[in-house]
Amino acid sequence: MSTFTPCKGQTDCRDDGITCLTCGRSLAEVEQARNMIDSLAEFVIAQGYDNVGEFAAYVADKVEKKVRYRRETKIQLDD
Repeated sequence: MSTFTPCKGQTDCRDDGITCLTCGRSLAEVEQARNMIDSLAEFVIAQGYDNVGEFAAYVADKVEKKVRYRRETKIQLDD
């Protein structure tokens, strides 16, 4: 497994055409994450939510639980 390193922002981003030299993630990974975040932002706007922080916390909690569940399930299947 690897450790996630958050972006420092586009102004700090330097790359070699394949990898961000600041956070160490591949540019494809950075783009995929940006696209997912953009989709979530568009969803919030379309729904007209004014409690964005609560929605973001809900999504973060659900992602964490889903990853934990899938990892535990995979370990049990591998045994």
